Amino acid sequence: MENLVNKIESLLFYQVEPMKIKKMAEILEVDEENINQSIQELEKNLENRGVKLIKNDDVISLTTSPENSDIIEKIKKEEQDKELSKAALETLSIILYRGPIKRSVIDYIRGVNSQFSLRSLLIKGLIEKEQSKDDERAFVYKPSIDLLSYMGISKIEELPEYKEVNEDINIFIESERENDK
Repeated sequence: MENLVNKIESLLFYQVEPMKIKKMAEILEVDEENINQSIQELEKNLENRGVKLIKNDDVISLTTSPENSDIIEKIKKEEQDKELSKAALETLSIILYRGPIKRSVIDYIRGVNSQFSLRSLLIKGLIEKEQSKDDERAFVYKPSIDLLSYMGISKIEELPEYKEVNEDINIFIESERENDK
């Protein structure tokens, strides 16, 4: 049981996003009852710690403890004031020209994990995250209204060379899929 508790904690930490218990059970190859028991154990283990579990129906997530909100707010402010990294700009460009888009597709296009770039863009309010209409277990990322306003555009199609860039991305994805076969 302790090993399963550790695996759940690692999975939630790595995922950074809320996860359905059913999906967690599939990944860890155990039944949902064992997952629920282990979640209760993990919740006890995290008491009086810097992180805690949030459970909403069949979705679970790791979050920072409310007692530390002042520290988190300070870090958020510092991150908001920082310039975007090359990786964040790359991720933002993909979201602008292909959004709404799943993290897995962003990772596929970039060839690397985009978790930290997405986090930075979310904190800065440049993108939004919402549940995918196609797959309720996944989230999609899209440009925020504030970003469009800042850029002086009212719709995505007004981006420079929108059609051409979108077509180039489609060609790239298709060629990469062909190469993977």
